[in-house]
Amino acid sequence: MAGSDPTFTIMKPNFTEIAFTQSVKKAQEKYGSREIYKKMDGRADEKYAIYHRERAFIAARDSFYMATVNEDGWPYVQFRGGPKGFLKVIDDHTLGFADFRGNMQYISTGNINHNQKAALILLDYPTRTRLKVWAETEVLDPLEHPELTEKLIDSDYGAVVERLMIFHIKAADWNCPQHIPQRYTLEEIEAQLPLEYEKLKNLGCEND
Repeated sequence: MAGSDPTFTIMKPNFTEIAFTQSVKKAQEKYGSREIYKKMDGRADEKYAIYHRERAFIAARDSFYMATVNEDGWPYVQFRGGPKGFLKVIDDHTLGFADFRGNMQYISTGNINHNQKAALILLDYPTRTRLKVWAETEVLDPLEHPELTEKLIDSDYGAVVERLMIFHIKAADWNCPQHIPQRYTLEEIEAQLPLEYEKLKNLGCEND
């Protein structure tokens, strides 16, 4: 988990420059956490980079949540799903995925075209691990970027790709596991069944 693995603690607290606005700092003062987070102020002097643990975490995800904001300041959160690893690491500072055709409302796309900002939350429910990402984002035409499309597309997934979403990471932060419920997909449960069956069989042998 993020809270117990020392690898996760070496990340620079550069997210504070984005997340800790004056209004946020006032809220921290009101509720008693400003002195704790004040220690992070002025330490965000290095560009954020993706480490090997984060690469593995991202590659194992089959979904994430993406937040954008429109011209009137209204936020919008959208669920994005696909085969495991559909959100790909392009380089140490960039993520991307091939965006599939959906209900054709294009709310996230329009918001990104307006202000180029997005935030992602990636969750692993079984281990109660969460990664937050802030990014400058661009929407690209797959036909105009064939090499990049080749890197991002999953030919085995039968969905129509309409655009490419590219996230230039400006900051990221691992959250503590507190309040994240443990949930398992059907695939994860089925993967554990043979192990549990073997345990029960061995237990039966011991009792014979």
